[in-house]
Amino acid sequence: MVKLLMSWDIKPGSESDYFEFIVREFAPGIMKLGLQPTESWYTVFGGGPQILIGGVAEDLAALKSILAGSDWERLQRKLFKYVANFKSKIVRPAGRFQLP
Repeated sequence: MVKLLMSWDIKPGSESDYFEFIVREFAPGIMKLGLQPTESWYTVFGGGPQILIGGVAEDLAALKSILAGSDWERLQRKLFKYVANFKSKIVRPAGRFQLP
């Protein structure tokens, strides 16, 4: 298995629309693509990214296929309407909290 770590900040004023998109489209969409969410963190206080999300795929080839697909591109493009400072990183799952 491989893990995709993602982080971002919610754009000011888009919080309500952002959370609706995440629950109704983004989370179900990534699962449909074959990326199984493993963690989601919302930072209330302190520095660093506001949102941290991790998801695993069967192997590196499967993850690369997901990330190269038009469905992923559509989800990411819509996500970018609500977020800034997006970062992602592919890592081996460590069984504990991981930072991008």
